[in-house]
Amino acid sequence: MILTAAAWITILLIGGGAALDRVLTNTVEQNFDTQLEYVLTAMIASAEIGPDGEIRMNRPLGDQRFLEPNSGLYWQITGKDAMPFPSRSLWDRALNPPVSHNDQAVHFRNSNEFPDEPLRIAERSIKLPDSDVAWTFMVAQSRNSLDAQIRELRSVLVTSFFLLALGLIILAALQTFYGLWPLRAVRMAIAQMRSGQESRVIDALPDEVMPMVNELNALLDHNEKQAEESRRHAGNLAHALKTPLTVIMNSATAQAPDISETVIREATTMRRQVDHHLARARAVGRRGLSHSRAVVWGSLESVERAVGRLYAHVRLDMAGDTAIAARVERQDLDEMLGNLIENAAKYGGGSVFVTVEDVGDFVEIIVEDDGQGIPESDRERLFDRGARLDTGKPGTGLGLAIVRDVVEIYGGTVALEKSDDLGGLLVRLRLPKATS
Repeated sequence: MILTAAAWITILLIGGGAALDRVLTNTVEQNFDTQLEYVLTAMIASAEIGPDGEIRMNRPLGDQRFLEPNSGLYWQITGKDAMPFPSRSLWDRALNPPVSHNDQAVHFRNSNEFPDEPLRIAERSIKLPDSDVAWTFMVAQSRNSLDAQIRELRSVLVTSFFLLALGLIILAALQTFYGLWPLRAVRMAIAQMRSGQESRVIDALPDEVMPMVNELNALLDHNEKQAEESRRHAGNLAHALKTPLTVIMNSATAQAPDISETVIREATTMRRQVDHHLARARAVGRRGLSHSRAVVWGSLESVERAVGRLYAHVRLDMAGDTAIAARVERQDLDEMLGNLIENAAKYGGGSVFVTVEDVGDFVEIIVEDDGQGIPESDRERLFDRGARLDTGKPGTGLGLAIVRDVVEIYGGTVALEKSDDLGGLLVRLRLPKATS
């Protein structure tokens, strides 16, 4: 930031200084030329043609330097086939008249015809009364004073602009240094958190930095919550696998005759437990993804095909919004809908109806069956892991528990009600709606 500011300041000041130098230099030269033109006009006004046809001055010019040899201020009048008429200050030198032009207006030019004295010359060609000769009037002045003024002007400009650039760069450096100083406090706070001295950034910081600090603290909260959930999942999984492993170990130790059936049964239980906790872990890991998006109707069609192969006698009907999408991962949505629709097909009377609706910020998916339904007193208990009301059919009682865990991770809800249309169970699933 400091180098960028320094480069930009330098470019601007160089450009501005060059433009200002051009303007001031032209102004000084114009003032210089104005004085020469004034003298040239006075010369022309004082010139006349004598009786012998030669040009002469009817009154001397007022500046004493025209009478002092090599004074730095000179005039000269030249004409065709006539001897030059110089000022006394030229002494034994003469000005070279222009050969490439015949100026009717005042013309200014620089000349180095005097090796030790650069000149600025104002000249004009004019015909005087009673004369057919075009006389060239020239006024010359040494450029030493003009060049000295320009050098002094440029020296002041360079010094001033250098000090201005230095001051601006120092100001930009101080502004950057002190403007970013609060970030050092954030860095120190993060170092304290890494060393275990603090758990959050608690220092009072400027308003410009506080949004970043709040987001950092929110990220820490999110990570801690995910870590705590991961620890709890690991503990729950270990606890869930402990009993099946104990049963298998006891059967193997006792050399039970039905050990094969025991291993298969308990391995199936362990696999469902692992699937349950993997589903939770996967949903927790994806919860922070703002781009998660799944079209509900496409997921329903996939689940319909899978359930149709398992329960060919079940009729599955669907209605509602076919374009709405939920802010969840497609794999998690498939798993939730698969559990709900499979339960409806398994425990219902052969008819399942699914409705998809847009309810503000949520997508509502209603799954109804024509089974016997579930008493209200037993509905909440079904969400517990391993809870089953019908033990006559295969299963582990983890389906609704998985659905509840995953939907809560995504910020949705799931509830069990009675179906007024089909008479069986109604499952109302609400998930956050994805923006289009």
